[in-house]
Amino acid sequence: MGTERVHGVSRTVLPGGLRVVTEFLPAVRSVALGIWVGVGSRDEDEAHAGATHYLEHLLFKGTRRRTALELSSEMDAVGGEMNAFTAKEYTCYYARVLDADLPLAVDILSDMVTSSLITPKDVDAERNVVLEEIAMNEDDPSDTVHEAFTAKLFGDTPLGRPILGTTDSINAISRDQIFEHYQARYTSEHLVVAAAGNLDHDTVVELVREAFGPALDRAAEPAVPRLTGDSNGRAVGVGTTLVSRGIEQANLVLGCEALARTDERRFALGVLNAAFGGGMSSRLFQEVREKRGLAYSVYSFNGQHADTGMWGIYVGCLPSKADEVLAICTDEITRVVEGGLTKAELIRGKGQVRGSIVLSLEDPSSRMSRLGKSELVYPRLEPVEEVLAAIDSVSHDDIRAIAADILTRPKTLAVVGPFDDASAFQA
Repeated sequence: MGTERVHGVSRTVLPGGLRVVTEFLPAVRSVALGIWVGVGSRDEDEAHAGATHYLEHLLFKGTRRRTALELSSEMDAVGGEMNAFTAKEYTCYYARVLDADLPLAVDILSDMVTSSLITPKDVDAERNVVLEEIAMNEDDPSDTVHEAFTAKLFGDTPLGRPILGTTDSINAISRDQIFEHYQARYTSEHLVVAAAGNLDHDTVVELVREAFGPALDRAAEPAVPRLTGDSNGRAVGVGTTLVSRGIEQANLVLGCEALARTDERRFALGVLNAAFGGGMSSRLFQEVREKRGLAYSVYSFNGQHADTGMWGIYVGCLPSKADEVLAICTDEITRVVEGGLTKAELIRGKGQVRGSIVLSLEDPSSRMSRLGKSELVYPRLEPVEEVLAAIDSVSHDDIRAIAADILTRPKTLAVVGPFDDASAFQA
């Protein structure tokens, strides 16, 4: 067992391929801890849609050593916070505690990840909770329109399906299917323990070694980062999809396929996105809201996965203004493709991206997330200075090139609102 120490980050690989990665932050009195699992919703087939997120819920329901109440009450007793989330390509269980309570946090999260019971009774009880979560999302038109956009763009594939699954898939899935998913995916070579805060790396390693115990008694190397996906040769969906709802506002997402997570052009797209629709000074905000008052919320976004990504515009407006807003968005896309950004916009875009990165790293939880995600989905942990230098080096030529490549791609349009005919809208 060797320990690497680079750029203030320490990394140790334990038997079984379990990785422990930490960053010492002397200015805080807390520690953010996360156990990251290299499994997400895109690892599911259609019959198991939603199983990864369902499993995330069930790990809070009790282990061989603790009931569900004991899991939460032990964390509450020290003023700690504990939660989890499931993404398309990974799952994370995390806690934030006072530095003195790190041993407890390691013990609780490790217990959940290695020793959850997943009883039939808990599966049945939590099924209703997951169904309520799906219903809650469906009641929010801004969530619904993003889900509809993703489904149209990536089709009936693991990447195109919702992380939560569907009502039908959650009702159909069995306890045995979920438990098999747990046993197959939650193995040491797919796990990363990441921590940031007032800590000592060697102490964390020993705490993790003790907490995982028999789970490390297997011969395995760490799983390689997820740098490729399953979408090779898959046709990208284009055109319009409509979810008809009797609501007072039209919710629109117009966008297209974009860059993979490790594409070197991602910095240029990030700067372009910030200047185009990332803030109150952006073109979209100024044209749609400030000058014309056509929407309260309007922005562009940029999402990335291992092998592909998406870029798009969201706007919420009066149904009667939907055509006008879409025309403005299309005109602004054309204008930036043909003319790029102004010098002032380029400077602002760089500053916005750079500032958001640096400000986020003031928080131990964000530092911890950076470590965990880098282990699972990046070739290496990129030094912050390297990332900032890449942002600063983005030129007008880079902006024009990325706009010409990405923003001219065939578009997908998702609409949620009081409409009956999707053909009335042009993507």
